[in-house]
Amino acid sequence: MSIVLTYLAITAGVLLTGTALIWVLQQRRSPQSALAWIIFIVAMPYLGAPLFFALGVRKRGTRYDPIRFAGEPEAPGPPVHCIDGMLRRFGLPAARGGHAIRLETDPPAARRALERLVAEAETSLDIVLYRLDPDHCTAAFMASLMAALERGVRVRMILDHFGTIAHRPRRALRAFTAAGGELRMFSPFPKFLATGRLNLRNHRKMVIADRREVWAGGRNVGLTYLGEPADPATWRDLSFTLEGPMVARYAEVFEADWRKEGEPAVAPPVRAGEAAKGSCVAQLVPSGPDLPHDGLHDALVHAIHTGSDRIWIATPYFLPSDQLLHALSTAARIGRDVRLLVPARSNQRIADFARGAYLRDLEEAGVKVLRYGPRMLHAKAVVLDDMAFIGSANIDIRSMLLNFETALVVYDAETVEHLAEWFSGLAVAAKAGTKPASLARRLAEAAFRLGAPIL
Repeated sequence: MSIVLTYLAITAGVLLTGTALIWVLQQRRSPQSALAWIIFIVAMPYLGAPLFFALGVRKRGTRYDPIRFAGEPEAPGPPVHCIDGMLRRFGLPAARGGHAIRLETDPPAARRALERLVAEAETSLDIVLYRLDPDHCTAAFMASLMAALERGVRVRMILDHFGTIAHRPRRALRAFTAAGGELRMFSPFPKFLATGRLNLRNHRKMVIADRREVWAGGRNVGLTYLGEPADPATWRDLSFTLEGPMVARYAEVFEADWRKEGEPAVAPPVRAGEAAKGSCVAQLVPSGPDLPHDGLHDALVHAIHTGSDRIWIATPYFLPSDQLLHALSTAARIGRDVRLLVPARSNQRIADFARGAYLRDLEEAGVKVLRYGPRMLHAKAVVLDDMAFIGSANIDIRSMLLNFETALVVYDAETVEHLAEWFSGLAVAAKAGTKPASLARRLAEAAFRLGAPIL
């Protein structure tokens, strides 16, 4: 009997290893990542192969309902920027003018914008959040949603299961659904056999009112994001409110997310065009397993390579792909003004440890590393010459290549300069340069970096 079991175990191991290796070779990933997985699977097949199927499979196109973008109401003109042209070739909506955008660089402004958006909603509120903290700020937000329901507004909310697993206002959410609110939780567990991933997150953040205005960016809801500026526990973050044609595209992304978590619900048709609200030219760039490409990542890499002046990046976590690292290093070496603003100490100590080797490499290449120290920096923004990226995505492998994310590309001089002024203000309160590290720490960081491609 033991011989039979041994034979079956060996056969199963060979089949599992072979299948995993075939998947590795079929996946669109860097050679370093593929080689790392191959070595891991061959060296420890009974551990490596299951982990690969749980964590390593990237995009399996038909497993997630793709985002369905409606046609343009009229033929778009020529690309406003090379990035616009590149994103169009990925099948993403063209940049459009006619937007009014308001940046919210401090918590009170963000909170007022969110409160107004919910209070003025007449027909619908569509919400996606990664976190919803159980505190009095969230209690006020939930109360405003209950008031909207009483006015006859249809309110739908998607929360990420992992983001809210430890802290969630369960009582308020039960009252919300009892009052007619619709709630769906994003969780990879029910879809594991179909998607091959357990570590997916819906990191998108948006609140859409009447499909005419959206509140988006890096903020979730809670005191951590919307508390008093004087409180050191309140993070530095960035959000914005947008009106104009691109709001319809945010609505289409929401509908795709809503379909992922249950049977499609009857929803009003998404309009392909909206009346102009301002002069800002903007373009929505979603990213995630519901798209067959890595448009956000690739557009950012291309923008860095083609930048001629400044490349200023603010991100809470920094674990870049090889392509992003090379682009930033090259830009610094040819004399571009490359600045990288990160928190001196984030809320993720492992992420802080993992970024060390990358920051030192970039500093040696000429990148100005800035460590923001007064409090946690959670904002995500990139200023490149006369354009900018703002949204939910961190500059790390998870956000760029795994998570469901959204970013807005802004081609508007006034907004870009506003972002540049905000960045400069934070840089004043930051310390320049990386912290000195012992030989032991450098060796540990280098060892960790070898395993980073497995992500």
